[in-house]
Amino acid sequence: MTALDPLPGGGLIRKMWIGEAYKYRDHLLRLDPESRHRRFGGGVSDAYIRNYVDTSMWLDAIVHGFFVDGKLRGAAELRPIGGRFTKKAEAAFSVENEWQGHGVGSALLERTLLTARNRGIAHLHMACLANNRRMQQLAQKFDADLSFDFGNVVAEVEAPHPTPLSVVRELVSDGQGFATAILDAQSRLFKAT
Repeated sequence: MTALDPLPGGGLIRKMWIGEAYKYRDHLLRLDPESRHRRFGGGVSDAYIRNYVDTSMWLDAIVHGFFVDGKLRGAAELRPIGGRFTKKAEAAFSVENEWQGHGVGSALLERTLLTARNRGIAHLHMACLANNRRMQQLAQKFDADLSFDFGNVVAEVEAPHPTPLSVVRELVSDGQGFATAILDAQSRLFKAT
């Protein structure tokens, strides 16, 4: 799947805004037990997810969401490691079960790599459980170096330096995402009346 390929279900990927934290929380709560276990590296409760989103979600994090009919079905979280001006970041991904295996993870990783590149992130760290083959295949698709560490797989992806074209690509994507979010909100308001 490339940036030009259509996403399943007519979905779209866009950057999420701080007022949409509830959508991210609801998405994480909808994950089936196996997907939730893979996302967090172990079993976590609903209360843990609510607290995670409420207390840490928007501190330096950039989240891209995969939306179908206005509902968040997948997400990629990019978080700097070691402060705001670091050259390292970690990425975490979650895709609801019915949307897995359709290229959503690839599209989310591609957008995350673009965002990391434009922020000067040189190394993107993605940790996953040793039995999470989908994440390992996704990392290998983007030329990640995989290493095994105490039952986990660590993928390191180097991001190239930003270019004027990469910055414009992100600006255009953000503009389209913002416009789509506004139109979606207006559409839901009209339906409610």
